[in-house]
Amino acid sequence: MEKFLQTGTVRSLNVSQKKGTRKAPVPSIVIDSSGIAGDAHAGPWHRQISFLADESADRMREKMPSIAPGDFAENITTRGINFKEVRIGNKIKAGSAILEVTQIGKECHSECEIKRQVGSCIMPVEGVFARVISGGTVSEGDEVAIYE
Repeated sequence: MEKFLQTGTVRSLNVSQKKGTRKAPVPSIVIDSSGIAGDAHAGPWHRQISFLADESADRMREKMPSIAPGDFAENITTRGINFKEVRIGNKIKAGSAILEVTQIGKECHSECEIKRQVGSCIMPVEGVFARVISGGTVSEGDEVAIYE
């Protein structure tokens, strides 16, 4: 039995068919070996699924109240998980899927709309990326757990 380091909940699930765009909320997702079915980032690579804590977005909402889940192009927005404590190699259980953290933060190749309007973006520092270990389904409100 795994010892959970942190637990939280899924606040929003977000997908897009094109890379580099905001993602639209959906009530549930299906994860297979390539990532989220129907999402542009699915494929045989190390950043199949992205996570962002809604608490991080809350700080940005102080400057731009209209920010919504998916606006940072994250697939899974959580509540209750402090991704600053998550490490590469940690596992994430979301719904019935199991993922492995492969990258923390990312280089921005072009300034997003939020960075242009607010002056900063959180995904390059606080976004977490994972690859699929075993697929499953994830729905809004499901538990998210971090473990070693």
